[in-house]
Amino acid sequence: SHVSFGYGGREVLHDVSFTAPQGTTTAIVGPSGSGKSTICNLVARFYDVNAGSVSVGGHDVREFTCESLLRNISMVFQTVYLFHDTVENNIKFGCPDATHEQVVAAAKAACCHDFIMALPDGYDTVLGEGGGSLSGGEKQRISIARAMLKDAPIVILDEATASVDPENEAELQAAISSLTKGKTLILIAHRLKTVRNADQILVLNGGHIVQRGTHEELIAQPGLYADFVHVRAKANSWKLEA
Repeated sequence: SHVSFGYGGREVLHDVSFTAPQGTTTAIVGPSGSGKSTICNLVARFYDVNAGSVSVGGHDVREFTCESLLRNISMVFQTVYLFHDTVENNIKFGCPDATHEQVVAAAKAACCHDFIMALPDGYDTVLGEGGGSLSGGEKQRISIARAMLKDAPIVILDEATASVDPENEAELQAAISSLTKGKTLILIAHRLKTVRNADQILVLNGGHIVQRGTHEELIAQPGLYADFVHVRAKANSWKLEA
């Protein structure tokens, strides 16, 4: 509500207000540097607002302890960090008391059980610092399994499929669909198919919300969203001639 925020002396968000109703999907789109990731960081209280407020369930996030707030939020980022530990412990990071059976169920739902079983020691395989032995898509799916196991009511996806190769994208999309079922979802994405079914789309530019509505509403009006869709469509029609 009326949030303004900046890093150092540079303000990134200017008087931003929106509501994400429980059980709905809110997609945030806009050019690089427009403040999309900053909104997600403020919801999770990685930073506190300079002005205005961020509320979850009607309570200002500053009223919660960090632990109680983050218990209600699962996050999947574009850049996934995995710890120098076993695959199982990496998945259990957000839910340390989970059983092996629960870990396997989450891994299957996140489409990563098969490649985990192909590792030298399966779920007991120790990953290098940052998960360097896995592909980008495999790390993303481990991250989604971690979020599924945590089973928080709010899910934040920040460009979760941006760096994934096309071979893994279908599996990753299936995993994300399982993760977000029945949740309150805040989604940052550049790909049209991940935002067009959102309950509301917020178009951010220069730290301001310049448009809001459904895909059908926004595509029918001149503005940044329609421009974005048309540029994407043109880019997708490119092909290399032999």
